[in-house]
Order: sequence, then C-alpha cells, then structure tokens
Amino acid sequence: MQPSPPLLAVLERARRLGVLGPGPVLDHVVHAQGFVDVLAELPEGSLVVDLGSGAGIPGLVIAEARPDLRVLLLDSLERRIALLDEAVIAMNWEGRVIAELARAEDTGRSPQWRGQADAVTARSFGPPATVAECAAPLLRVNGLLVVSEPPEGSDRWPAEGVELLGLADEGAPVAGMRRLRQTVTCPEIYPRRVGVPAKRPLF
Repeated sequence: MQPSPPLLAVLERARRLGVLGPGPVLDHVVHAQGFVDVLAELPEGSLVVDLGSGAGIPGLVIAEARPDLRVLLLDSLERRIALLDEAVIAMNWEGRVIAELARAEDTGRSPQWRGQADAVTARSFGPPATVAECAAPLLRVNGLLVVSEPPEGSDRWPAEGVELLGLADEGAPVAGMRRLRQTVTCPEIYPRRVGVPAKRPLF
C-alpha cells in the first residue's frame, strides 16, 4: 500500500518527533496493511478501536484504507494524542476518526465505548494477557481483536486464558497477525483497574 502524500507527511513528522519507531516509514505502513487485510470482512460503518495508537500505526493507515469505517485512536500520552488530533484535521477526518486521551482500562469501563467496537487493533501495546483484558471489554459479540505477532507467537494465546474474557483464538489469517473473536460478552469484572492487567496478568 502506498500512503497518500498527506498521510505520509503526517507519519514522517511523527518520525522526526520521535513518536514513530525505527525503520523506514513505508515499512511501518506495509506492516499496518496486515491489519487492513485481516479487517476486510468488516462492514461499512463498523467501529475500530486502536489501542496505544502512538504515531497512528495502524490506526491512521486503517482509516485511510477504509474510509467507510469509524476509528477511535486511543493513547494515554498527551503528546501523542496532540499529534493524532493534528493528523485527523490534516486528513479531513473529523467526526469519523477520534483521538482520545485515556487509559484502555478506563475506556473499557466507559458506557460510551464498552461493548461498542466491531474490532480492536493492537501493535506493540503489551503482552497477550494485557492486550486481551484491555480489548475484550470494548468488543461487541462477534467482534475481532487483531494483534501483530512475532513469528514464534503461536502459543501466546492459551484457550483457557482468553476464554475468561469471552475470546476465542482464530489463528493467523495473515502472516504476522493474530485474530481472536469475541464469542460472548466480556464479563463485567474486566477490565480490572488501571495497571492491574499488566501487573497481575490473567495468563
């Protein structure tokens, strides 16, 4: 995928400011295309929540590739959200794409967002147990969690662990990506308070 000049400019600026990780910007975009491919089944109007959006990979790439989707870019650092807000304005995406300053655990408890997402994406957000506990409360039943995975990641999502959150592992439909499906509503006890999913992982 070749990003549009405005999106490329946004990502290049994020790179200069130290928000985007090492490597060529286009490599990050190509990696984000994996998320787009896995989310191909999402119908028009679906809501995608990008956990720990950072510089907007994959959230901004998804928003450009799928102008029919709504996207919530979630990050807990004010500096990153400011950059994402600027990106949304630069791309003329106001109203369809939202950058929100919040912790994922708090968002999962918010009546506005709990159980509303058709998909949640996560790239370098945290270990599997943390990602799953922060994502599942946001997903509606049949929603998808899509996570970028290392090559050796096949045993990182134990069935008995993800089932606690109502998730089922569907494997890797695209190389480097893991897909899990929300089979039942996430139990009300999750997510636990801010920081607990990382400090006391469920699996």
